[in-house]
Amino acid sequence: MSPRRNDLVAAAVAVALVALAGLVGGLLFLNGHPVRASFAPLTARWLPHLGPGTPLAVLTAAVVIWYGPRLAETLPWRRLLVVAYATSTAWILSLALVDGWHRGIAGRLTTRHEYLSEVGGVTDVAAMLRGFTGRILDFQPDSWTTHVAGHPPGALLVFVGLDRIGLGGGGWASVVCVAVGALCAVAVPIALRALGDESAGRAAVPFLVLFPGAVWLGVSADGLFAGITAVGLALLAVALRRSNIPAGLGAGVLLGGGLYLSYGLVLLAVPALAVVLLAARIRGLVAALAGAAAVVVAFTLAGFWWLDGYDLVIVRYYQGIATDRPYAYWVWANLALVVLSAGPVAAVILRRATVERPWRRPAVVLPAAALLAIVAADVSGYSKAEVERIWLPFVVWLTAGAALIPAPSRRTWLVVQAGVALLINHLVLTTW
Repeated sequence: MSPRRNDLVAAAVAVALVALAGLVGGLLFLNGHPVRASFAPLTARWLPHLGPGTPLAVLTAAVVIWYGPRLAETLPWRRLLVVAYATSTAWILSLALVDGWHRGIAGRLTTRHEYLSEVGGVTDVAAMLRGFTGRILDFQPDSWTTHVAGHPPGALLVFVGLDRIGLGGGGWASVVCVAVGALCAVAVPIALRALGDESAGRAAVPFLVLFPGAVWLGVSADGLFAGITAVGLALLAVALRRSNIPAGLGAGVLLGGGLYLSYGLVLLAVPALAVVLLAARIRGLVAALAGAAAVVVAFTLAGFWWLDGYDLVIVRYYQGIATDRPYAYWVWANLALVVLSAGPVAAVILRRATVERPWRRPAVVLPAAALLAIVAADVSGYSKAEVERIWLPFVVWLTAGAALIPAPSRRTWLVVQAGVALLINHLVLTTW
């Protein structure tokens, strides 16, 4: 078969996986064995609707599809990054506003399971850090709410910090998530360019802007985590290639900080190692390691030991709904959620990566590293469902391989990517 037909087959298989996950999830529910996802495999409910964000979302998609590939090739680099960030922000906000201001943005992070429900109770940050692990386990009077208990204290500290500087409440929290999440659209191209492949960085920009995961990127804390760690990996690439000590320190602080935002982000060691191997230099690595070590030391001295938190979170995980989510279903249905978050183009990129020569291109290695991290998270069994948002920090790097798609086909695949996001946000009401 021709490469183009092989691409179509890869995308069709990916879409079929989503359909199969939905079918099997429905059949299991009808047979009295629910998989504990409200619209399996998505955590959502069926509700076809339009909203105030619909016209802006459609307009943004149309503009990027029509002009994006050409502008990505011709705009001066810095101007391209500014346009990419602004357009990505518009795409994320417009998708969120399909559900309206309160349901789509302001109210997302204020439910009883979310971080903001605990912010008011944190009157002493030092005491909170010292006693954090003692409140992780469930079924005790002062146990943390689900999302706070399931993450290291850095995640809660972000929202406590926003509240302390006068940006309290769900509206500001979500706006910050949008602003930081949109940084993925510039961080990935910067990393590719720093690693010696500017053309790959330019090709990736339209796909990062119309990233289907934007449905969750701006309305969950995991989008915030994705933006922070994407910038960390980009700074690591810059530090290694240019022996830039400040960039190395910044990379270490952001990636080390990622360990205290979500336990699963320890798997970002895989794409970080890929960056080191691609850069083939280690001078800036010392600064990055120093920055990460400073974060670890700071949290440890403050009273939170990461490994204790991780051990207790595993116990908490199985105190909740995880015990009712069958591993045999989610170990492959999770990958269907990756298709929805990354879009079918991820299957095309990964297929082309397997036949690319030479293979040691950033556009090949970075998506492969992201896939390896995703597989590791998947088989661990500690992420069953909800990975459409949880794995955003990994999934966004699958798009780094957009340059592997022939230029004449890119506009078509952008249509597919935008269509996935628009369909999800208009056909279902997502929990996040």
